[in-house]
Amino acid sequence: MVKQWQIAPAAPADFLPAGLSSVAAHLLYNRGFRSEQQIHYFLNPEEQTKDFDPFLFNNMRAAVELTVQHLKKGSRIVICGDYDADGVTSSAIMAETLKVLGGKIDVWIPSRFGEGYGLNKNIIEELSKQNVALIITVDNGVRAKEEVAYARSLGMDVIVTDHHEGPAEQNELPDCLVINPILASEAYPFKYLCGAGVAYKFAAALIDSSTLAVETKESLKRRVVDLAAVGTISDCVSLSGENRLIVKQGLELLRKSPRRGLRELMEVAAINYSDINAWNISWQITPRLNAAGRIDHANAAYALLAAQSSEDARQLAADLNDKNIERQQMTEKLMMAGCELVEAEQMNETLLAVTSPDLRGGTESWPEGIIGLVAGRLAEKFSKPCFVICKSEGKIKGSGRSIEQFDLGASLEAGKEYLQRYGGHKMACGFTVKSLEDLAPFIASIRKVAADNLANIDLTPILKIDAELPLTSVNAQLIEELDRFLPYGQDNPEPKFVSFGVPIEEIMMMGQDKKHIKFRVGGMWALAFSRAEELKDYKPGDMIDLVYTVCFNVFNGRREVQIKIVDMRPSQFHD
Repeated sequence: MVKQWQIAPAAPADFLPAGLSSVAAHLLYNRGFRSEQQIHYFLNPEEQTKDFDPFLFNNMRAAVELTVQHLKKGSRIVICGDYDADGVTSSAIMAETLKVLGGKIDVWIPSRFGEGYGLNKNIIEELSKQNVALIITVDNGVRAKEEVAYARSLGMDVIVTDHHEGPAEQNELPDCLVINPILASEAYPFKYLCGAGVAYKFAAALIDSSTLAVETKESLKRRVVDLAAVGTISDCVSLSGENRLIVKQGLELLRKSPRRGLRELMEVAAINYSDINAWNISWQITPRLNAAGRIDHANAAYALLAAQSSEDARQLAADLNDKNIERQQMTEKLMMAGCELVEAEQMNETLLAVTSPDLRGGTESWPEGIIGLVAGRLAEKFSKPCFVICKSEGKIKGSGRSIEQFDLGASLEAGKEYLQRYGGHKMACGFTVKSLEDLAPFIASIRKVAADNLANIDLTPILKIDAELPLTSVNAQLIEELDRFLPYGQDNPEPKFVSFGVPIEEIMMMGQDKKHIKFRVGGMWALAFSRAEELKDYKPGDMIDLVYTVCFNVFNGRREVQIKIVDMRPSQFHD
């Protein structure tokens, strides 16, 4: 699909931090780093650690004291997590830390299908029967006021650690110790930790409060920073501030000494652990961890992270890889069905609403764990906000994904009278419709909001470009300087550049099936993976405009500059 190329404005001429090129200065400026201190901490996140003392959290000291009381009494403690990669890594961080400190620890991760997200009264009742004395939530719980009250009425203590938006009113928070950086009342200076990041801070506080030797304390904290990094990358939180430090340290540990489970998962994903980066986590590790909760139960992903033997880890990694393949096949099947439905009935709609066959008079059901992925792919393909809705265990559940031009989460307010539960943000949402009779008016209400808000707005996908460069500026020195911006992620994307009026010097197909293509431009190779068919009509001598990222190609000990094609088109600046 044709994209709008949107080039970021140039930094002011007088904005040139010492020791940095104009390209690096431009990137920093447009990422919001303006002062010397902001730039220094971005490029050197390890030097900002004094600002990240875990005891700056309002309730951290009290939470540590309560947990230590239960550890000393030998109480049964249960970690209540979530079924995505952030929730699973959060659970592993807390369980591993508390076990090292002598705790009697169990982990409960709900089923996406039978129990749903977060605490519920049934599991609380079951934990009470098992004489659990302390529940610690990770990556959930900030809105579980009734559930926490029920747990406390049964004699259990509760500590909530979470990173999601809390209720608007302070008195609607759970009546327990809550550790959540995003709360308006919270003093902790960095607001964008994921669930695993918050669990990591709680773990660090527990370790720091122990009587262990200083070296042992530091070693224990380093042991779980890999899990915090995986959770941070997988949850797509802002890779700024403390998250940069967590990911940087976690990747360093993964490259040197990965835990058994992650080592085996990297093996089945064909990742060389000594070179692992944030992209590998996002696109190869996270989908495999998430596949467990989407297809079956996330306990398998937790077991992998907690595995103590290589044999167990190898089998669990193989099982997760198989589940991910199954997930890919199911996603492709639903994607094809969704495309057919849209193209047959909804091409004139501003908001797409794809429903499973059993909601349209048929009998086939769709798996709840896949619909969010399909909604995302349909929204990208058609450049429109999209709902995918299915029947799951007697309930009508939906997942939505949006485009830059439309706030999907806010739009749900217009249809809330038809919903049993809902939540989300600008780009994604989830909801449960009260009844089949409510489904059509719900969709109609949101479509009206979309039609009103997107009237006269160009819905062509936007490709954000950091800067225009002449190809002569792409060299080893530039790539080495850009390495200081690693790791890339949310709010710190891999820099994209554009060059106009570039002549193609040579073209080669790559791969056994010739799916890949590369163009020689400016004396270097520009690679386009899985796009040979799309780009087959270009020929040497053609003038093109090119959007790309830059990197090194290292082969047989030789290092060459290369670029990876993001988008290209016939040049608009050449007769």
